[in-house]
Amino acid sequence: MPAPGKLRDLIRTIRAARTAADERSVIAKECAYIRDSFREEDNDFRCRNVAKLLYIHMLGYPAHFGQLECLKLIASPKFTDKRIGYLGAMLLLDERQDVHLLVTNSLKNDLNHSNQFVIGLALCSLGNICSQEMSRDLAGEVEKLLKSTNSYLRKKAALCAVRIVRKVPELLEVFVPSTRSLLNERNHGVLVSGVSLVTEMCRVNPETLSHFRRHVPILVKTLKNLVMSGYSPEHDVSGISDPFIQVKILRLLRMLGKDEESVSDQMNDVLAQVATNTETSKNVGNAILYETVLTIMDTKSESGLRVLAINILGRFLLNNDKNIRYVALNTLLKTVQADYNAVQRHRTTILDCLKDPDISIRRRAMELSFALVNSSNIRGMMKELLAFLVNTDVEFKSYVTSEIFLAAEKHAPNKRWHIDTMMKVLTTAGGYVRDDTVPSLIHLVSASSELQGYAVQRLFKAMLNDISQQPLVQVGSWCCGEYGEQLFVEIEEDEATPVTENDVLDVLESLLYSSHSTPTTKDYALTAVMKLSTRFSSSLERIKTIINKFEVNMDVELQQRGVEFGSLFGKHESMRTALLERMPVFETKASEQIPNGEVPTQQEPETVTKEEVVTEQKPAKQASETLLDLLGGGPVAEPTPAPVQTPAPAASPGGGLLDLLGDLDLGSTNGGPPLQNMMAPSPALPNLLDGGDLLNPAPVGLPQLQQAPPQINHEPFASIIEKQDFSAGIPPITAFQSNGLKIDFAFEKSPGNPSNVVSIMVTATNSLAFPMTDFVFQAAVPKTFQLQLQSPSGNVIPPNNSGAVNQGIKVANPQQQPLRMRLKVTYKVNGAPVNEQGEHQHRMRARSNGQKVVTIVQMFVTFSPPLAVVSPEALW
Repeated sequence: MPAPGKLRDLIRTIRAARTAADERSVIAKECAYIRDSFREEDNDFRCRNVAKLLYIHMLGYPAHFGQLECLKLIASPKFTDKRIGYLGAMLLLDERQDVHLLVTNSLKNDLNHSNQFVIGLALCSLGNICSQEMSRDLAGEVEKLLKSTNSYLRKKAALCAVRIVRKVPELLEVFVPSTRSLLNERNHGVLVSGVSLVTEMCRVNPETLSHFRRHVPILVKTLKNLVMSGYSPEHDVSGISDPFIQVKILRLLRMLGKDEESVSDQMNDVLAQVATNTETSKNVGNAILYETVLTIMDTKSESGLRVLAINILGRFLLNNDKNIRYVALNTLLKTVQADYNAVQRHRTTILDCLKDPDISIRRRAMELSFALVNSSNIRGMMKELLAFLVNTDVEFKSYVTSEIFLAAEKHAPNKRWHIDTMMKVLTTAGGYVRDDTVPSLIHLVSASSELQGYAVQRLFKAMLNDISQQPLVQVGSWCCGEYGEQLFVEIEEDEATPVTENDVLDVLESLLYSSHSTPTTKDYALTAVMKLSTRFSSSLERIKTIINKFEVNMDVELQQRGVEFGSLFGKHESMRTALLERMPVFETKASEQIPNGEVPTQQEPETVTKEEVVTEQKPAKQASETLLDLLGGGPVAEPTPAPVQTPAPAASPGGGLLDLLGDLDLGSTNGGPPLQNMMAPSPALPNLLDGGDLLNPAPVGLPQLQQAPPQINHEPFASIIEKQDFSAGIPPITAFQSNGLKIDFAFEKSPGNPSNVVSIMVTATNSLAFPMTDFVFQAAVPKTFQLQLQSPSGNVIPPNNSGAVNQGIKVANPQQQPLRMRLKVTYKVNGAPVNEQGEHQHRMRARSNGQKVVTIVQMFVTFSPPLAVVSPEALW
């Protein structure tokens, strides 16, 4: 085989490749040649081949096939081979590969070599690739080298010890005795590596801090010599003696002096000397001053020293270098709580940074400016921040508006100034404010009775100029509706603009038809128009016209409001004045008082009036509207009231938003008669919880349902009811049967119980070949009932019907209403969780052998047979 080319020839060839394909071709040919050379065990050129392979690896191509060749070079007696071998090991090997363990023996031999440079190669490699196993095997060898008289070896041994302590923290005890001599070292390299080792020990194990605090005088003396006399002139950088050692010592002193007043006192003098004697014209001096500031602020330093540190950061703010200004702002932001008054002295410089062209500096200056706002400077600071809001980037507007609102709420000198500030923000960047800004400002205006006229006139003028800012027009609409009569009251203003009722209605009507208005804004505007019907006496006909147009609107919310408000001009005219009177002063923020399900995005206090209208339209509140949500459901949506002439009520609009086990409002189920008809029991059935009194008879002309009776255990409802003897008591029923699980209800009326309480014994059995574990049975009833679930007999149902889990339920019915219940069952089979819950319900009528009309309430689950069969007339 011909002799391989040199590394420089390969580099020249690769660089001469014109395309990536040409480069890959050259690399592929060279790798093939190197593989052939490795297979032939060419010892003469192995070093050269590995060097070329490392260059190929640096270019990003695979070179893993050279790992074993590196181990062979490490075992070679030649220094040149060892150098390339260790370099290859550091590049191609790491602790995730088992092959790197093979180098442990070679490392141990080389750590005891007579040549210091061979030892240095071994220490350098060990510090780069050692794993936990290698650290434990070779820690003793490294500890011996730390005591060597050779400064070259001690420096590399200390750096290697840093890696070992980082990988195996418990091995730091091996190196602690040698650290004192390292800190007393005069050699630059040994001292830097020794301080790094001590710093790593303190970071890994805080318990060593107490030991190394005894060495603080040594560190202080070394730092003082560096500052005052020049410790090592050969390591001078831009007139600063040994800046790397100074930075390392300052970081170590920061760790040792944290929360230790006695240690901090020992370093106060030297920190003051460093802060006053370090040259600031060069970047290396600024680096030392930055570390000095951090050390002063993190230790128990004197107050004068802290002021000096803040002043150093203030000088950094005047530096032309953007990086130094950013570092200063970032550090001031972290230390502002440590010395608030000292940072306040640089407020003007910080505000000037808001105009910096660099976005990172503006961000930090903005955050620091809000941290400096207090009650004494709120007016001046807010003026600067509002000017910044006008010209700031879009990504900052949301944060700035939020912080301005928080600062104004906390430090506002008076309510009028607070209102003016929030108005300026809404007119400047209303689209970027927080969601709770609208109710917050509404609460502020409603709680300030002396400023309601001023606020509504300011808001109305702002709405005349711009209706695109949605939070602004929402607050303005609400205030115009509540305090519309105060738009005509003269207040002490420089420019008084005459306003008429038609002007107000023109603005609100423009909001209702504007393309900028969101659905929530239109809700506010329409409610405000309705409110003005009791404030504006001469515009009543125009208000009626506006309201009537929205009775057929495509938006469901607006249509519902239009219908409800329209009824207040007709049959409910007598209630209009009382329902639309002024809202009371909110005790808390409006965002915390909004009823469920009214306005999903921006909460609207006016929806309280809407609920009052709905309540008045209903002759009686359905019991199902107040169902408990015991099983984790969400809020129940308010159903749209159906017209009176319609024989059957409309379907519930919130069917998809009902709580977890379905809506029990039987009056809103499709395809059936109204609830008061369907749930009326037969007059022939006694009310068991009312001492035998008969319930009201069912209405005549009860319409027949068309559904076929569902199947429970392959037996129709009619046959089940025909087999039951109601005179003998309450018959048991199968409430649930699916996937091997069967739940039976047995009813009992104990003589000692009150007449309106019935006991239900729940029995759960398992027909599967596997047990059901973690069994939990849950039930919920409307608020008109009272439910008590007793402790179950266990949570494991044995297989093959060999046992059962029993649980008692007591239900009280003070108002003598038909029973309605929700069920939920959870358990595990072979570790797999099963969750069965009802989401729909269905009503049907069947006839018993006595020709009595019986109402059956049945709940379904989406993936199983019917969940429950309850005969409420038999219960109550």
